[in-house]
Amino acid sequence: MHGRQCTTGPTATGYTPDPMLNLAAPTDPSWARRALADPAELLLDHAHCEKKAAGVAVRLLFQYPQHGFMLAPLSRIARDELAHFEQVLTLLEARDIAFQRQRPSPYAGRLRTLVRAPEPERLVDLLLCCALIEARSCERMQHLAEATEDVELAEFYRSLLADEARHHGVYLELARRLASADAVRVRLAELAAHEVAILAEPSTLCRMHT
Repeated sequence: MHGRQCTTGPTATGYTPDPMLNLAAPTDPSWARRALADPAELLLDHAHCEKKAAGVAVRLLFQYPQHGFMLAPLSRIARDELAHFEQVLTLLEARDIAFQRQRPSPYAGRLRTLVRAPEPERLVDLLLCCALIEARSCERMQHLAEATEDVELAEFYRSLLADEARHHGVYLELARRLASADAVRVRLAELAAHEVAILAEPSTLCRMHT
């Protein structure tokens, strides 16, 4: 997965996600048009998403210091996410959009409602939830890059695709250090189906994950 971009191809619904991203269903292409109708709100949400993603990686570092194999990869992900956060802040400033609090999408919280309580299952599920969030972000950023007429915004989203796909792969590999490949595959499919159901819920929010 290192360095690869997430790719999409035509289907009856318009797109199909790269199977390497392990998504249960593709995003409806109309989502990008709706999201781009309010680019300021979308960019603000994107900034918050990058900040939260960095926080999740750091929180895992603190919660699971006994798993030495996770420390360096999570540290690199946190740095990537903070760098992306700074990039979005630069875009916001250039467009005279003030960074401020924003009502969050319930997506990540709803996804984590299926996280099991016992360890190591809890950590496996947390890592797989992170993998799915990165995968969906990658897929949707590519939709945005293809749908927008804003050249700067399209180039920005394309510049993030490789990192988003790589993070997805890293989280999967970390989960496979804690459970068998078969167990991870089955659990990932369960969570991916839940993720699709969450996105199917109606929402009036303009967010990266609605």
